[in-house]
Amino acid sequence: MSKKILIANKICKSFHDPITVQVLNDISFSVDKGEFISVIGRSGCGKSTLLYILSTMDTDYSGELFIDGVLMRTKKEKELARVRNEKIGFVFQFHYLLNEFSVLQNVMLPGLKLNKYSKKEVEHRAYEKLKVLGIENEALKLPNQLSGGQKQRVAIARALINDPLIIMGDEPTGNLDKKNSEVVFQIFKELANSFQQTLLIVTHDNEFAARTNRIIEMEDGKIINM
Repeated sequence: MSKKILIANKICKSFHDPITVQVLNDISFSVDKGEFISVIGRSGCGKSTLLYILSTMDTDYSGELFIDGVLMRTKKEKELARVRNEKIGFVFQFHYLLNEFSVLQNVMLPGLKLNKYSKKEVEHRAYEKLKVLGIENEALKLPNQLSGGQKQRVAIARALINDPLIIMGDEPTGNLDKKNSEVVFQIFKELANSFQQTLLIVTHDNEFAARTNRIIEMEDGKIINM
């Protein structure tokens, strides 16, 4: 039986400024280990809002969210921050790399924050992740010396540093050209197929989504297909 990495049960979310508008309505689904899932839908359908809840960054919702079998609702912010750092890897549309640090140091940051391994071990792990993504030769460069596609690969390496249960992506190819979008897709596919990495990716790119294991389609705050 497949392990459930994430379970969303009847998640609802409203914004109250100045009038109450429901943006998510009764969202329920689960994610198995090793699944590569895309979430699609028009702008404003609630995809990114859902991702912020699933990643524990937004706690103002009703319903239940389980990550690795543990209910998130009862956790305090400090505990949620640890869950985010240990169990979730993030890849955004913009890479958010720090130009004052080398590529290697950028990848190391979440590992140092987790404080589970020595600095030397974190450095070794960071280099290994860069190797998996084929950019170990760029380790000592600064991010502003890299191409857009290389920067996104560094961002993926950083997301992998703590061996997260799940990688969540918010339009990770949204800022890339077709060639680099394909490179990122192939990396994600390889991570799922060869390393059993679980991936949940919000995307506008229907071509990208069509090649993932499963598509969750949203409209007006609801799941209409999955």
